[in-house]
Amino acid sequence: MKKAIVLLFLASLRLGVYADEGMWFLMHLERLNERDMQKMGLQLTAEEIYSINHSSIKDAIVQFGGGCTAEIVSGQGLVLTNHHCGYGAIAELSTPQNDHLTNGFWAATKSEELKPQNLSVRFFVRMDDVTQRILAVVDETMTEADRERAINQEIARIEQENNEDGKYTVSVRSFYEGNEYYYFVYQDFPDVRLVGAPPNSIGKFGGDTDNWEWPRHTGDFSLFRVYADKDGNPAPYSMDNVPLKPKYHLTVSLDGYTERDFAMILGYPGRTNRWMPSGGVNQNVNYAYPAWVEASKVGMDRMKKYMDADPKVKLDYASKYSQVANYWKNRQGMIDALTQHQTASVKAAEEAKFNAWAQKRRNLRRYGNVIADINAYYERTNLKARHDNYLIGLLRSSTFAALPYSLGNTLAYYATQNEAKQREVAQQITANLGNTYDNLYLPLEKDVLGALLNLYAAKAAEAGIPPYIDSLYRNHNRDLSGYIDAAFENSIFSSRERVEAFLARPDTLAVQADPLYRLSVTLLGRYRQTTPEQEELDGQFQKAFRLYVEGTRKRNPKKKYYPDANSTLRLTYGKISPLPPDPRNDASANYFTTLKGTVAKYQPGDEEFDLPERLLDLYERRDYGQYADREGNLPINFLTDNDITGGNSGSPVLNGKGELIGIAFDGNIEAMAGDVIFDKELQRTIAVDIRYVLFIIDKFAGARHLVDEMTIAQR
Repeated sequence: MKKAIVLLFLASLRLGVYADEGMWFLMHLERLNERDMQKMGLQLTAEEIYSINHSSIKDAIVQFGGGCTAEIVSGQGLVLTNHHCGYGAIAELSTPQNDHLTNGFWAATKSEELKPQNLSVRFFVRMDDVTQRILAVVDETMTEADRERAINQEIARIEQENNEDGKYTVSVRSFYEGNEYYYFVYQDFPDVRLVGAPPNSIGKFGGDTDNWEWPRHTGDFSLFRVYADKDGNPAPYSMDNVPLKPKYHLTVSLDGYTERDFAMILGYPGRTNRWMPSGGVNQNVNYAYPAWVEASKVGMDRMKKYMDADPKVKLDYASKYSQVANYWKNRQGMIDALTQHQTASVKAAEEAKFNAWAQKRRNLRRYGNVIADINAYYERTNLKARHDNYLIGLLRSSTFAALPYSLGNTLAYYATQNEAKQREVAQQITANLGNTYDNLYLPLEKDVLGALLNLYAAKAAEAGIPPYIDSLYRNHNRDLSGYIDAAFENSIFSSRERVEAFLARPDTLAVQADPLYRLSVTLLGRYRQTTPEQEELDGQFQKAFRLYVEGTRKRNPKKKYYPDANSTLRLTYGKISPLPPDPRNDASANYFTTLKGTVAKYQPGDEEFDLPERLLDLYERRDYGQYADREGNLPINFLTDNDITGGNSGSPVLNGKGELIGIAFDGNIEAMAGDVIFDKELQRTIAVDIRYVLFIIDKFAGARHLVDEMTIAQR
C-alpha cells in the first residue's frame, strides 16, 4: 500500500514542487537565504528573525530539557512544546492516584503549576565565527591527537572569554567535520514548571502504530512555564521566583494555511549525517542498525510485560519505554529507507567523482588517498559497529547495566575516607537514593538485564566481548537469567536499604566483589575500550573525512552549503505540501487531517486509539468555537516540506508573518533516510495545528485563561 502511494506521488510530481533542503545558521540568513525566503512568502527581514541588538524571533525559541525545542508564547514565560518532549516530566509528576499521563493536567492558577526535579530551558543569545582563530593553532604536521589537543585548549579560552563570569554558557562547536568553528552563547533557566498536558489518549493518540506515519491525528503538545528571580535572572526553584518576562514571545495565528503557503521552522535539530560516506551507510544498514533494532525490541518486550500488569510500573517506565520504542522504529525505518533508495550507491557515485577530481595532479598530494582511507576504515570497523550497538542497546534499556558502576565507585571512595568526609559523602549519596531506587521494579530489571546480556553474548562475540562475560555465558549453558537472579540476591546495589546498610558498615572489598558491580564495570569498560590501533585508525579516518568535506566544497564552490545538525539553533524553510491522495485521510486535501479522521480511528479501550468521552461529545456537537477551519472542520495535524530531524520536536512552525501556526513533532516514514540524504520529493514534517492545541486547552480542558494569556493575531 505504502509503496503504491509513493509511486503514485512520484508520477504526479509537478516540476519545481520540491522540499527545501537545509538547516541554516541564523547569522547567515541575510547573506544566503533572505531573498529566497521572501520570494517564497516570508514577510520579515533576516534581522527580525535574528538580531543581537534587538529582540527578535530567536529570543522566543528555547532548547527544552536538552533534547527538544520549545517556544515562548506569552509575556509570562508560557512555553509550548511536544507532549512527547514533556513526557518524562509528566510521568515523574504522576502517581497512580494522580495520573497526569492518563488523565491530563491543567493548572488553574500559577500556584498549582508543578516543578519536575530536573528540567531547564536554554535561550540562545548570539553566535560568532571563530574558524580562523581555531585553525591558526594547528598545522599539517600535527597528529590528529595533537590537533585535537590544541583545538580543545583554544576552545576553552574562547568559552572562558565569552561567559561573562559565568552568566552565560558558551559552547564552541565544530562544523563541516572540523573545517569551521563557531561559538554559541546561551542562558539557562532551571526553574521550569508543568502548566498543562492533554491526556495520553490525545497527546499520544496513535501510539507506536502511528509513529512516523501519515495520516496522523495526534495532539502532541504540552505547556510549561519558565520562572526567574525578581530581576529576571535564572535561579534555582524557589517559591519566591516569578514568571519570566521574555524578550520576545510568538504571536499565534488562527488563520490556518493553504497548500504552498510559506512555512519556516526554528529549532535545535539533533544530528544529521548528510556528509556520511557510502561505507558508513552500508555499515549502518548491514551491521549497526540491525543490532540496535534487535536489542531495542528485546528490551521493549520485557518492559512491556511488566508495565501491562501493574499501573505503577507502567508510569515508572513510561518515559524509558517511549524513548526506546521511538528509536527502535526510527532505526528500522532507516534500514528500509536507505535500502529502498539505494543511498549507498548514490553516495558511492559522488565519491567516484570526488576521487577522479582528487587524482588530478594539482589535487593528488592532498586528496589522493581520501576515499581509499575512508573505505578502509569502514571495512575494518563493521564488526565493531555491530558489537557496539548490541552493547548500547543493553545500556539503554537496563538500569543495572550502568548503575552499579557509577554508584559503586562512589561507595568505594566513601569507604576509604575519614569520618568527617564520610558524613559529607553519605549525605550526598542518601539525597539521591530516592531518585535512583523509588521507581525501579526489580522483577522487570532482572528480566531486562538477563535477556539483553544473553543477546549481547550471543550476537556480539565476533568483535570480541569481554572474557568475563564470555566465561559467564558459557559456564551457565548460554543462559544468564539464573545468574542475574542470583546476582541481585547477593548484591549491595539491588535495593536502597542495602546501600544504606553499606553506608553504616563500609567495605571496599565488598564493592569490588559485588556481582552486579563486576558485571557493570566489565560492560562499561568494554564500551569505553580503545586500543592504540583503533586510535590510529580513528585518526586516519577523521583526517580523511575532514579532507573529503573540504575537497567537496572546494570542487563545487558555487553551491550553498549548510553544516550537519548538532543540536545548535537552525532555521529551515519550505511550504505547506501534500503527500499523494490517501484513502485513509478524509480531509479535502492530503496535507492536513481533521477531528473526523481522529474519531474514525477511535477504538474504545484500545491503549493507542481510545478517546476521551469529552472529546467525542465536542465532536458530536461540532462545538469547535473559533478554532474551526473555513469549512467548519477542526484541523488536527498538517504537513510541510521543511527539513527537520530529531531535536526539532517541539519546534514552532511559523507562517510568512512569523506567526505560530503549529508545532512540529514528527517526520514521515517514506523519508526516513533524511538524516543521511535529503529526499526533495518525499521529505515531510508533521505538525500539530495550533488551532487544535488551543481547542484542547480551551474547549476540552476548560483552561481558557491560558489561551487568554497568549497573543492571538487579529483575523
